[in-house]
Amino acid sequence: MDEFNQGLVARVQAARRGVQEAVASHNPAAVSTAVDELEDALRSARENGLEVPPTGADDAAAARTEPTAGPVP
Repeated sequence: MDEFNQGLVARVQAARRGVQEAVASHNPAAVSTAVDELEDALRSARENGLEVPPTGADDAAAARTEPTAGPVP
């Protein structure tokens, strides 16, 4: 993935965090602004042919690829 696409993915991830933070703050104006940013970031990614994984997909993928620790002898 090139630097531009990495930037788009980072923007989407930051926008998703922004929505979560805005919701947690119980501030409707902040939620509206954060959702607008997320929609814009996702639109930019789509326009550039970039498929951004859904929220939590990174965590699920990491869980599948990380070895699990066995019992301690």
